[in-house]
Amino acid sequence: MDEVLLRATEGRVATLTLHRPERRNAIDRSLAEALLAALERLADDDDVSVIVLRGAGGAFSVGGDLAAGAGGGVDTGDPDEIVAGLRAVMRTSELLREVPQVTVAAIDGACAGAGLSWACACDLRYASERARFATAFVDAGVSGDFGGTWTLPHIVGPARARELYLLSDRFGADTALGIGLVTAVLPAEGFDAGITDVASRLAAKAPLALRAVKANLNDADRLPFAEALDREAERHVRCAFTADAAEAAAAFLAKRTPRFEGR
Repeated sequence: MDEVLLRATEGRVATLTLHRPERRNAIDRSLAEALLAALERLADDDDVSVIVLRGAGGAFSVGGDLAAGAGGGVDTGDPDEIVAGLRAVMRTSELLREVPQVTVAAIDGACAGAGLSWACACDLRYASERARFATAFVDAGVSGDFGGTWTLPHIVGPARARELYLLSDRFGADTALGIGLVTAVLPAEGFDAGITDVASRLAAKAPLALRAVKANLNDADRLPFAEALDREAERHVRCAFTADAAEAAAAFLAKRTPRFEGR
């Protein structure tokens, strides 16, 4: 059988490709567990600065595989055991948000349900002009999983998130851009090149500073302001003592592009 998740690394960029094209990358347990394992490994990889999450076959992910249970309305067995199993693989969304690397969702084609939840857990989202979105859960008779009801309000605001979840209307890339769900809409024909460019720009940044900025932004969601200031000050000073900071200063004075090494 083909792998349900493809992994590739080039320089400081790791790409994870959801690979169930025959099911439009619908999420079953095997795919969720594969993504979980890949993210756990990458979280400890100091040589990777950027993780790109994308789908194969012209779709990002249509969401949970309705034929596979665990959210598809066809579950049988002990509900408590099913809840525990679902919560275990929902850690994928935690990791997309919490890993030290910058996570980028490259959204081409359908992005719905739990697939949208995964995209919303990423730091940045870029859509092709043929991307199509929907929360989709209420249409399937379920309430939602993989963290979308937490992440989507943080991205587009609580009122718009309620509209998207409760009405479950489908919408396109331009609407996604207009409500702030995606950072940019890229031409379909040049989508891969556009994502490569974004990832390369991120990977060229000072790796330790990039990680510290992400940690600061995550802290801002959960810490009181004074405590966030404490963490921000500590990270700023520690970054200032790195070789990368010295290289940034030297490059600025010499009017050249800095060469960061992550130390």
